Amino acid sequence: MTNEKKVTVIALGGNAILQPGQRGTFAEQMKNVETTCQQLAQMVESGKYKIIITHGNGPQVGNILLQNETAKDVAAPMPLYVCGAESQGLIGYMMQQTLHNLLVDKGKGEIPIATVVTQVVVDKKDQAFQNPTKPVGPFYSEEEAKKLESEKGYHIKEDAGRGWRRVVPSPDPIEIFEKEAVRQLVEARSIVVASGGGGIPVVKEGEKLVGVDAVIDKDLAGERLAVDVNAKIFLVLTDVDQVKLNYKTPQEKGLSQITVEEAKKYHAEGHFAKGSMEPKVRAAIRFIEAGGERAVITSLDKAVDALDGKAGTTITK
Repeated sequence: MTNEKKVTVIALGGNAILQPGQRGTFAEQMKNVETTCQQLAQMVESGKYKIIITHGNGPQVGNILLQNETAKDVAAPMPLYVCGAESQGLIGYMMQQTLHNLLVDKGKGEIPIATVVTQVVVDKKDQAFQNPTKPVGPFYSEEEAKKLESEKGYHIKEDAGRGWRRVVPSPDPIEIFEKEAVRQLVEARSIVVASGGGGIPVVKEGEKLVGVDAVIDKDLAGERLAVDVNAKIFLVLTDVDQVKLNYKTPQEKGLSQITVEEAKKYHAEGHFAKGSMEPKVRAAIRFIEAGGERAVITSLDKAVDALDGKAGTTITK
Protein backbone atom coordinates (compact mmCIF):
# COMPACT_ATOMS: atom_id res chain seq x y z
CA MET A 1 0.00 0.00 0.00
CA THR A 2 2.87 2.37 0.88
CA ASN A 3 4.27 2.15 -2.65
CA GLU A 4 0.98 3.39 -4.08
CA LYS A 5 1.20 6.73 -2.30
CA LYS A 6 2.02 9.46 -4.78
CA VAL A 7 4.91 11.79 -4.04
CA THR A 8 3.33 15.25 -4.09
CA VAL A 9 5.13 18.58 -3.85
CA ILE A 10 2.90 21.29 -2.37
CA ALA A 11 3.95 24.89 -3.08
CA LEU A 12 2.33 27.22 -0.56
CA GLY A 13 1.61 30.86 -1.41
CA GLY A 14 2.52 33.74 0.91
CA ASN A 15 -1.03 33.88 2.36
CA ALA A 16 -0.40 30.44 3.93
CA ILE A 17 1.87 32.12 6.49
CA LEU A 18 0.97 35.81 6.51
CA GLN A 19 -2.23 37.49 5.38
CA PRO A 20 -2.22 40.95 3.72
CA GLY A 21 -2.48 43.75 6.28
CA GLN A 22 -1.10 41.71 9.18
CA ARG A 23 1.92 42.98 11.11
CA GLY A 24 3.62 39.59 11.07
CA THR A 25 3.77 38.74 14.77
CA PHE A 26 4.72 35.18 15.63
CA ALA A 27 1.19 34.54 16.97
CA GLU A 28 -0.39 35.77 13.68
CA GLN A 29 1.90 33.61 11.60
CA MET A 30 1.31 30.51 13.75
CA LYS A 31 -2.47 30.96 13.41
CA ASN A 32 -2.18 31.10 9.60
CA VAL A 33 0.17 28.12 9.56
CA GLU A 34 -2.37 26.13 11.60
CA THR A 35 -5.11 26.80 9.00
CA THR A 36 -2.68 25.70 6.28
CA CYS A 37 -1.55 22.59 8.15
CA GLN A 38 -5.16 21.47 8.65
CA GLN A 39 -5.35 20.99 4.86
CA LEU A 40 -1.98 19.22 4.82
CA ALA A 41 -3.04 16.94 7.68
CA GLN A 42 -6.14 15.93 5.68
CA MET A 43 -3.89 14.92 2.76
CA VAL A 44 -1.74 12.81 5.08
CA GLU A 45 -4.84 11.25 6.68
CA SER A 46 -6.23 10.27 3.25
CA GLY A 47 -3.28 7.86 2.89
CA LYS A 48 -2.92 8.71 -0.84
CA TYR A 49 0.10 11.02 -0.77
CA LYS A 50 3.68 11.33 0.41
CA ILE A 51 4.00 15.07 0.84
CA ILE A 52 6.87 17.51 0.45
CA ILE A 53 6.05 21.10 1.38
CA THR A 54 7.67 24.21 -0.04
CA HIS A 55 6.73 27.81 0.76
CA GLY A 56 7.35 31.50 0.17
CA ASN A 57 9.33 33.67 2.61
CA GLY A 58 9.00 37.25 1.27
CA PRO A 59 7.55 38.95 4.37
CA GLN A 60 9.81 36.98 6.74
CA VAL A 61 13.01 37.81 4.83
CA GLY A 62 11.79 41.40 4.52
CA ASN A 63 11.46 41.58 8.31
CA ILE A 64 14.88 39.98 8.88
CA LEU A 65 16.42 42.54 6.50
CA LEU A 66 14.66 45.35 8.39
CA GLN A 67 16.00 43.97 11.69
CA ASN A 68 19.48 43.84 10.09
CA GLU A 69 19.17 47.45 8.95
CA THR A 70 17.84 48.77 12.26
CA ALA A 71 20.42 46.97 14.41
CA LYS A 72 23.41 47.28 12.06
CA ASP A 73 25.40 49.38 14.57
CA VAL A 74 24.86 46.79 17.33
CA ALA A 75 24.92 43.41 15.53
CA ALA A 76 26.66 42.64 12.24
CA PRO A 77 24.13 42.40 9.38
CA MET A 78 24.01 39.16 7.37
CA PRO A 79 23.97 38.71 3.57
CA LEU A 80 20.62 38.22 1.87
CA TYR A 81 21.22 34.49 1.20
CA VAL A 82 21.91 33.95 4.94
CA CYS A 83 18.62 35.74 5.76
CA GLY A 84 16.96 33.24 3.40
CA ALA A 85 18.49 30.37 5.40
CA GLU A 86 17.22 31.95 8.66
CA SER A 87 13.70 32.20 7.24
CA GLN A 88 13.74 28.52 6.18
CA GLY A 89 14.45 27.55 9.79
CA LEU A 90 11.79 29.89 11.18
CA ILE A 91 9.01 28.76 8.85
CA GLY A 92 10.09 25.11 8.94
CA TYR A 93 9.85 25.14 12.74
CA MET A 94 6.29 26.54 12.62
CA MET A 95 5.22 23.96 10.01
CA GLN A 96 6.86 20.98 11.73
CA GLN A 97 5.40 21.68 15.15
CA THR A 98 1.90 22.63 13.96
CA LEU A 99 1.56 19.68 11.58
CA HIS A 100 2.85 17.27 14.24
CA ASN A 101 0.30 18.57 16.78
CA LEU A 102 -2.56 18.18 14.28
CA LEU A 103 -1.44 14.66 13.35
CA VAL A 104 -1.31 13.73 17.06
CA ASP A 105 -5.03 14.61 17.22
CA LYS A 106 -5.63 12.26 14.26
CA GLY A 107 -3.67 9.41 15.89
CA LYS A 108 -0.76 9.81 13.44
CA GLY A 109 1.75 11.59 15.67
CA GLU A 110 4.41 8.96 14.91
CA ILE A 111 4.96 10.28 11.34
CA PRO A 112 8.39 12.01 11.21
CA ILE A 113 8.49 15.61 9.92
CA ALA A 114 11.75 17.32 8.95
CA THR A 115 12.83 20.65 7.49
CA VAL A 116 15.79 20.59 5.12
CA VAL A 117 17.74 23.85 4.85
CA THR A 118 17.92 23.79 1.07
CA GLN A 119 20.50 25.23 -1.33
CA VAL A 120 19.43 25.72 -4.94
CA VAL A 121 22.11 25.81 -7.63
CA VAL A 122 21.92 28.64 -10.17
CA ASP A 123 24.18 29.47 -13.12
CA LYS A 124 26.59 32.34 -12.42
CA LYS A 125 26.25 33.21 -16.14
CA ASP A 126 22.43 33.51 -15.85
CA GLN A 127 21.30 36.72 -17.59
CA ALA A 128 19.45 37.72 -14.39
CA PHE A 129 22.81 38.66 -12.84
CA GLN A 130 23.25 41.32 -15.56
CA ASN A 131 19.78 42.72 -14.93
CA PRO A 132 18.61 42.58 -11.28
CA THR A 133 14.84 43.15 -11.03
CA LYS A 134 13.56 41.67 -7.74
CA PRO A 135 13.00 44.31 -4.99
CA VAL A 136 14.02 43.22 -1.47
CA GLY A 137 14.22 44.78 1.98
CA PRO A 138 13.43 48.28 3.24
CA PHE A 139 12.75 51.52 1.37
CA TYR A 140 15.51 54.14 1.38
CA SER A 141 15.74 57.87 0.69
CA GLU A 142 17.60 58.78 -2.50
CA GLU A 143 20.59 59.87 -0.41
CA GLU A 144 20.75 56.55 1.51
CA ALA A 145 20.29 54.63 -1.76
CA LYS A 146 23.24 56.37 -3.44
CA LYS A 147 25.40 55.70 -0.37
CA LEU A 148 24.57 51.97 -0.40
CA GLU A 149 25.27 51.82 -4.11
CA SER A 150 28.76 53.28 -3.69
CA GLU A 151 29.68 51.56 -0.39
CA LYS A 152 28.17 48.09 -0.86
CA GLY A 153 27.73 47.88 -4.63
CA TYR A 154 23.96 47.34 -4.27
CA HIS A 155 21.72 47.79 -7.31
CA ILE A 156 19.08 50.32 -6.25
CA LYS A 157 15.96 51.33 -8.15
CA GLU A 158 13.13 53.74 -7.51
CA ASP A 159 10.00 51.73 -6.61
CA ALA A 160 6.74 53.18 -7.99
CA GLY A 161 7.06 56.53 -6.21
CA ARG A 162 7.34 54.86 -2.79
CA GLY A 163 11.08 55.33 -2.32
CA TRP A 164 14.27 53.54 -3.34
CA ARG A 165 14.86 49.81 -2.88
CA ARG A 166 17.57 47.31 -3.45
CA VAL A 167 16.97 44.99 -6.40
CA VAL A 168 18.63 41.59 -6.78
CA PRO A 169 18.81 39.00 -9.57
CA SER A 170 16.11 36.33 -9.95
CA PRO A 171 17.99 33.49 -11.69
CA ASP A 172 16.52 30.22 -12.93
CA PRO A 173 16.90 27.22 -10.58
CA ILE A 174 19.08 24.45 -12.07
CA GLU A 175 19.23 21.86 -9.27
CA ILE A 176 18.03 21.30 -5.70
CA PHE A 177 21.37 20.51 -4.09
CA GLU A 178 19.86 18.49 -1.20
CA LYS A 179 17.56 16.48 -3.51
CA GLU A 180 19.06 13.13 -2.46
CA ALA A 181 18.56 13.91 1.24
CA VAL A 182 14.92 14.88 0.54
CA ARG A 183 14.36 11.69 -1.49
CA GLN A 184 15.75 9.51 1.29
CA LEU A 185 13.58 11.19 3.92
CA VAL A 186 10.46 10.68 1.78
CA GLU A 187 11.39 7.01 1.20
CA ALA A 188 11.65 6.66 4.98
CA ARG A 189 8.02 7.97 5.24
CA SER A 190 8.92 11.43 6.50
CA ILE A 191 7.00 14.58 5.63
CA VAL A 192 9.58 17.08 4.39
CA VAL A 193 9.64 20.89 4.30
CA ALA A 194 12.21 21.95 1.68
CA SER A 195 13.38 24.72 -0.66
CA GLY A 196 11.62 27.45 1.34
CA GLY A 197 11.50 30.87 -0.32
CA GLY A 198 12.86 29.46 -3.57
CA GLY A 199 15.88 28.02 -1.74
CA ILE A 200 19.23 29.57 -0.82
CA PRO A 201 20.82 30.58 -4.15
CA VAL A 202 24.30 29.10 -4.62
CA VAL A 203 26.72 28.85 -7.54
CA LYS A 204 29.26 26.10 -8.13
CA GLU A 205 32.98 26.87 -7.96
CA GLY A 206 34.30 23.55 -9.22
CA GLU A 207 32.70 21.01 -6.89
CA LYS A 208 32.21 23.58 -4.11
CA LEU A 209 29.25 25.86 -3.41
CA VAL A 210 29.16 29.62 -2.74
CA GLY A 211 26.09 31.60 -1.64
CA VAL A 212 24.95 34.52 -3.84
CA ASP A 213 22.58 37.40 -3.17
CA ALA A 214 19.56 36.62 -5.34
CA VAL A 215 15.93 35.53 -5.03
CA ILE A 216 14.75 32.48 -6.97
CA ASP A 217 11.06 32.41 -7.87
CA LYS A 218 9.49 30.03 -5.34
CA ASP A 219 7.12 28.39 -7.84
CA LEU A 220 9.94 27.65 -10.30
CA ALA A 221 12.07 26.31 -7.43
CA GLY A 222 9.08 24.22 -6.30
CA GLU A 223 8.83 22.74 -9.80
CA ARG A 224 12.57 22.01 -9.81
CA LEU A 225 12.15 20.26 -6.45
CA ALA A 226 9.20 18.23 -7.77
CA VAL A 227 11.23 17.06 -10.80
CA ASP A 228 14.40 16.39 -8.79
CA VAL A 229 12.58 14.12 -6.29
CA ASN A 230 10.50 12.36 -9.01
CA ALA A 231 7.16 13.67 -7.73
CA LYS A 232 4.02 12.61 -9.58
CA ILE A 233 1.92 15.63 -8.54
CA PHE A 234 2.82 19.32 -8.23
CA LEU A 235 0.18 21.24 -6.25
CA VAL A 236 0.44 25.04 -6.28
CA LEU A 237 -1.68 26.78 -3.65
CA THR A 238 -2.47 30.46 -4.09
CA ASP A 239 -5.28 32.91 -3.23
CA VAL A 240 -7.63 32.10 -6.14
CA ASP A 241 -9.51 28.84 -6.61
CA GLN A 242 -8.78 28.40 -10.34
CA VAL A 243 -6.59 29.66 -13.15
CA LYS A 244 -8.71 32.15 -15.10
CA LEU A 245 -8.69 33.59 -18.59
CA ASN A 246 -9.47 37.32 -18.89
CA TYR A 247 -9.06 37.62 -15.10
CA LYS A 248 -11.19 40.34 -13.45
CA THR A 249 -12.97 41.26 -16.68
CA PRO A 250 -16.60 40.57 -17.72
CA GLN A 251 -15.19 37.76 -19.97
CA GLU A 252 -13.51 35.98 -17.03
CA LYS A 253 -13.56 32.21 -17.41
CA GLY A 254 -12.27 29.60 -14.96
CA LEU A 255 -10.30 26.61 -16.26
CA SER A 256 -10.92 23.19 -14.68
CA GLN A 257 -8.98 20.72 -16.85
CA ILE A 258 -6.46 21.75 -19.51
CA THR A 259 -3.65 20.09 -21.41
CA VAL A 260 -0.10 21.38 -21.30
CA GLU A 261 -0.50 22.54 -24.93
CA GLU A 262 -3.56 24.64 -23.99
CA ALA A 263 -1.68 26.06 -20.99
CA LYS A 264 1.23 27.06 -23.28
CA LYS A 265 -1.16 28.71 -25.73
CA TYR A 266 -2.90 30.77 -23.01
CA HIS A 267 0.49 31.64 -21.51
CA ALA A 268 1.78 32.87 -24.88
CA GLU A 269 -1.38 34.94 -25.35
CA GLY A 270 -0.49 36.82 -22.14
CA HIS A 271 -3.48 35.76 -20.02
CA PHE A 272 -1.49 35.50 -16.78
CA ALA A 273 -0.12 38.43 -14.79
CA LYS A 274 3.64 38.60 -14.20
CA GLY A 275 4.51 38.14 -10.54
CA SER A 276 1.21 36.40 -9.69
CA MET A 277 -0.30 33.66 -11.90
CA GLU A 278 2.32 33.68 -14.68
CA PRO A 279 5.16 31.93 -12.77
CA LYS A 280 2.68 29.38 -11.39
CA VAL A 281 1.43 28.41 -14.86
CA ARG A 282 5.01 28.43 -16.22
CA ALA A 283 6.11 26.13 -13.37
CA ALA A 284 3.15 23.80 -14.04
CA ILE A 285 4.02 23.64 -17.77
CA ARG A 286 7.67 22.83 -16.95
CA PHE A 287 6.61 20.08 -14.54
CA ILE A 288 4.40 18.29 -17.08
CA GLU A 289 6.99 18.68 -19.84
CA ALA A 290 9.62 17.14 -17.55
CA GLY A 291 7.45 14.03 -17.12
CA GLY A 292 5.19 14.94 -14.18
CA GLU A 293 1.77 13.30 -14.04
CA ARG A 294 -0.33 16.34 -13.18
CA ALA A 295 -0.01 19.88 -11.93
CA VAL A 296 -2.85 21.41 -9.91
CA ILE A 297 -3.36 25.12 -9.14
CA THR A 298 -5.99 26.16 -6.60
CA SER A 299 -6.63 28.05 -3.36
CA LEU A 300 -5.53 26.78 0.04
CA ASP A 301 -9.05 25.96 1.24
CA LYS A 302 -9.73 23.84 -1.88
CA ALA A 303 -6.46 21.86 -1.76
CA VAL A 304 -7.91 18.46 -0.82
CA ASP A 305 -10.86 18.77 -3.23
CA ALA A 306 -8.52 19.87 -6.04
CA LEU A 307 -6.34 16.77 -5.60
CA ASP A 308 -9.53 14.72 -5.98
CA GLY A 309 -10.35 16.61 -9.21
CA LYS A 310 -13.35 18.43 -7.65
CA ALA A 311 -11.87 21.95 -7.66
CA GLY A 312 -9.02 24.05 -9.01
CA THR A 313 -7.23 23.78 -12.36
CA THR A 314 -5.58 20.50 -13.35
CA ILE A 315 -2.94 20.50 -16.08
CA THR A 316 -1.92 17.20 -17.70
CA LYS A 317 -0.26 15.98 -20.92
